[in-house]
Amino acid sequence: MQRDVYVPKQATRFWFSLWVFGALVLLLAACGSSSGSGTSGTTPTATSAQNTTPTSSGYGRYGNGSTTPTASSSSNLIKTSTATVSGKSESILTNAQGMTLYYRTSDMPPTTVCSGGCAGAWPPLVASGSSAPTSATSLPGKLTVVADANGNQVAYNGHPLYTFSGDTGAGQTTCVGVGSIWHAVTPSLS
Repeated sequence: MQRDVYVPKQATRFWFSLWVFGALVLLLAACGSSSGSGTSGTTPTATSAQNTTPTSSGYGRYGNGSTTPTASSSSNLIKTSTATVSGKSESILTNAQGMTLYYRTSDMPPTTVCSGGCAGAWPPLVASGSSAPTSATSLPGKLTVVADANGNQVAYNGHPLYTFSGDTGAGQTTCVGVGSIWHAVTPSLS
C-alpha cells in the first residue's frame, strides 16, 4: 500500500529559497577561480598607489567585513592596459599597479551600493582630494571624484571605480560579469 505524502507550500518555498541562496554563494565563490581566462600582460605607466587597510573580517575569502580606504595623493591614478575579458582582448582601465578597475551597474552616484563588506571584496579607488584625478594616458571619458560612503571615490563617466580583491596580479579580470552587475571598465564606457 502506497501513501501520498503532503508537503506544505511553506516547506517547498523554504527549500527553494535555500537552494537559491546556495547557488548565489557558489556564484560568488566561483568569481575568484584562478582557472580560465583573465590574465594578460600589462605595461605599467603610472606611479601612484591605491590601498585599503582591513579593519575586520567576514566577506569570505575575498576582502574584509569593512575597509578603510587609503587615498592616493598622486593625480595619475588611472592608466590603460590590454587584458582578456570574457575571452576577448580589450583595452581596459587599471589603477597605478595595473589592477583591473571594475564598475557596478547598480551604483547610482552619489549613493554607492558597494560599501562596508562589499567594499572589502571590491575595494573602491579613492582620491585624497576632491579635484578630478588624471590618467597616465588620454581617455575619451571624464574622470571625477564622487563623495560617497567610501570617501572621495574616483568615477569614470559617473561610474564609481573598484578593484577586485580576488585579482592577484596585474591584468586579471576574474570577476567580470558576476551577478551581471560587475564589469571591467573600458575607455568607451559611457
